[in-house]
Amino acid sequence: MSLSGLLPQLLYLLGIGFLIANLRIAIDFVQYLKRRSSAILTWPSRRPRYHGLLLGLGVVLGVLVFVKLVIQERPPIQVFGEGMMFLYYGYALPLAQRIGRGFYTDGIWAESGFIPYHHIGGVSWREGDEITLVLISRLKQLARRLVVPAGHYAEARRLLRDKIAAHDIHFTGTGLDLGLGDERDQV
Repeated sequence: MSLSGLLPQLLYLLGIGFLIANLRIAIDFVQYLKRRSSAILTWPSRRPRYHGLLLGLGVVLGVLVFVKLVIQERPPIQVFGEGMMFLYYGYALPLAQRIGRGFYTDGIWAESGFIPYHHIGGVSWREGDEITLVLISRLKQLARRLVVPAGHYAEARRLLRDKIAAHDIHFTGTGLDLGLGDERDQV
């Protein structure tokens, strides 16, 4: 198979991957719209490291899609891959940045998504260049990160202690539990 025959198939496969990413961000944003009235302590998401480059890539992809559809009059299926990448870089990433990270009445919105309080099996703080709350899921073998601005650090710690005291977050059953410690001390 020649390169000219392989490239459209490769772009189509990339388009499917970007379609899935676009749908995931859209679902997250709809969930955020439902939850934002229950926010307790939130802050804006951090911009990605190369924010300007990502937006520039979205503009270039938008021009490419326009040229292929309008000037070259190609069928829409031939610009599927580029179109999905344009939607991702031009619209989905900026939309994902509008999701407020932080504490809600029913869970915590971390950098990679929402985790309900009852799914949290452990927490840890990492204090370095930035303050990071690490949330360990009790259902999956994964940890989620939440970068906490320094101005919200004390309030975040207090909220975690309150949620543990109210038994919204509990660590029993996640290791050797002798019943000797106060779970609030783990925050």
